Amino acid sequence: MASKFTRRDSWFVVTPLVAITALGLTACSNSVEPSDVPGTTPQVWTGAPAPLGEQAAGGSEHAAVDTISVDLDNPQGSQIGTATLAESEEGYVQVTVNVDGLTPGFHGFHVHSVGKCEPNSVAPTGGEPGNFLSAGGHFQVGGRTGHPASGDLTSLQVREDGVGYLVTTTDSFTLEDLRNDGQGTALMIHADPDNFGNIPSRYTLPNNATSPDEETLSTGDAGARVACGVIEG
Repeated sequence: MASKFTRRDSWFVVTPLVAITALGLTACSNSVEPSDVPGTTPQVWTGAPAPLGEQAAGGSEHAAVDTISVDLDNPQGSQIGTATLAESEEGYVQVTVNVDGLTPGFHGFHVHSVGKCEPNSVAPTGGEPGNFLSAGGHFQVGGRTGHPASGDLTSLQVREDGVGYLVTTTDSFTLEDLRNDGQGTALMIHADPDNFGNIPSRYTLPNNATSPDEETLSTGDAGARVACGVIEG
């Protein structure tokens, strides 16, 4: 009798362990059947939505409904990068920029109001010539005057090897706004970081001012314009 009890007791102990193991294997499965096509790998779900414009056929809630591609040139006329602006069904714009050959560090990155990227040019308001001044100031939607401007974007960080890559989103404008009734706008990279007018009042300012001056508010003190691309389409 003792030997029978031992065998049956052993069966009852092993069975739950087998069940738990099977449950664990089921829980870890991604429920994707392996492909029988040589050289293929089942897709893996990460929980993160795909970038705009990279969804599978059939679309999704994040699908791009409109896109514009922009070539970014330096003042010497050489292309140093590209940018893509993709508008989602939800009404925001995803900006993706990829550049090479810039000085390491942070660079101001904005949309400017005029669709002209001319080296050694004069600003629409006049004055001394300079690189890409033809693009005017920061873009504002519908005569907006507040700060930050509609065209202010996340600063671009460039690595020590001169390469910069940025993906950012904004709902401050649409692609139709940027087309500007066929006149276009411009995507601009500056030589220096943009402070976004963030100058605390505890700092000493010119003429004892208690807030950023107009030049700081309008330019972010981002310095010279080192790359420009016309937004049109």
